[in-house]
Amino acid sequence: MPVELEMPELAESVIEGEIVKWLVNEGDHVAMDQLIVEVMTDKVTVEVPSPFEGVLLKQVAKEGEVVAIGKPIAIFGKEGETLPASGESAPMEHITPGKVVSETDGAPATPATSTPSKPAPNGHAAVGDRPPEKTPPPSAGPAEAATLSAFGKPMAAPAVRKLARELGIDLKNVRGSGEGGRIRSDDVKRVATAMGGANAAAGQAAAVDDKRRPLQPSGETERVPLRGLRRAIADRMIQSKHTAAHTLHVDEADLTDLVALRASAKEMAAERGVKLTYLPFFVRAVCYALKKYPYMNASLDDAAHEIILKKDYNIGIAANTDAGLVVPVVRNADRLTIFELANAIGALADKARAGKLAHEDIIGGTFTITNVGSVGGLFTFPIINYPEVGILGTHGIQERPVVRNGQIVIRHMMYLSISFDHRVVDGALAARFVREVADYLASPALMLMEGN
Repeated sequence: MPVELEMPELAESVIEGEIVKWLVNEGDHVAMDQLIVEVMTDKVTVEVPSPFEGVLLKQVAKEGEVVAIGKPIAIFGKEGETLPASGESAPMEHITPGKVVSETDGAPATPATSTPSKPAPNGHAAVGDRPPEKTPPPSAGPAEAATLSAFGKPMAAPAVRKLARELGIDLKNVRGSGEGGRIRSDDVKRVATAMGGANAAAGQAAAVDDKRRPLQPSGETERVPLRGLRRAIADRMIQSKHTAAHTLHVDEADLTDLVALRASAKEMAAERGVKLTYLPFFVRAVCYALKKYPYMNASLDDAAHEIILKKDYNIGIAANTDAGLVVPVVRNADRLTIFELANAIGALADKARAGKLAHEDIIGGTFTITNVGSVGGLFTFPIINYPEVGILGTHGIQERPVVRNGQIVIRHMMYLSISFDHRVVDGALAARFVREVADYLASPALMLMEGN
């Protein structure tokens, strides 16, 4: 009997994954625990092992396709087994890998077991259940109930969730017409209209969609599919720009003493196997400033209308890779020494360049630093790593003439730019925060002596 492999649960709160690359072809023999497909979620690529030994009869989900948890992605069979002809049906087992390993995880998946379909209470989808192939058209009205994921959340894309917020619709009250009960924008507009007073808003949203349609280019062109990390970045950037009230402030820091300190410490660091860059000092200064200005280390709960002040200092470091931008997180950065920070940043950077970041490496950040000094330019206006409320841009360190004590002298200067969410942070607070960072960088000895 053919065996249908379903999209596994990649991580808590993740409801779908994108098929990035198949590692085996249709007709290939696959061994138990052999890695068969790369799946991306939240900018992290994981390799899914096979819970079945046999032949890959069909790749149900193609590369670039986004598949909901529990939906089929492949069909396996035994040697000599074939799929029924088109139009014919046949009984089929449905299995989900018991464990998904990331590229940094060397442990194999636990053998999967068959997951029989079973009803779930209150119409919710149970873990391992196959959603129906077709969902009947839902009826309009506020008494609807959404099909929930295994984690108890309505299944909808970020753009649909944004539309629901704009129209004041609770997605739990929307029955989705998409595959497996997934909620579409039309479903949200339908419920908004049924509740009254939403016709104008829905029409406005449709007009915005029309304006976003690109003009057809003329002349010779090339189309590149928006897939994998590039698509994840696009989704996150749009979510951030459409949610946070981005505002920019720029200041400068005198790094002359820090340049000298790093130069004197590089040899000692190298003896200990540490590559000492300026980033550990930037992280240290940011942690001190965040403790003085806690509203910079926060997020906004839009639904509850509450500002969440974070007590941990998990600093994201924006890293540019060949595949695109990722933001690995240094956890509890305020508790690490400069050398420990250097090692942690270096290890995450190596994993990012190799495409081996795990899901745990990119979640839980409270504030982000993007270091664009090597790229050039004066300063940048970085996009906030939502749901954080601020991101600090550090730039090139250049020798410039400045006035000190009435004299023109040459100092090592650097611009600092802060993008902040004006819904949470006022301009004066952001300016004082950046000045605090600049003062610590200007006096690195004081920064090192103060401890955690």
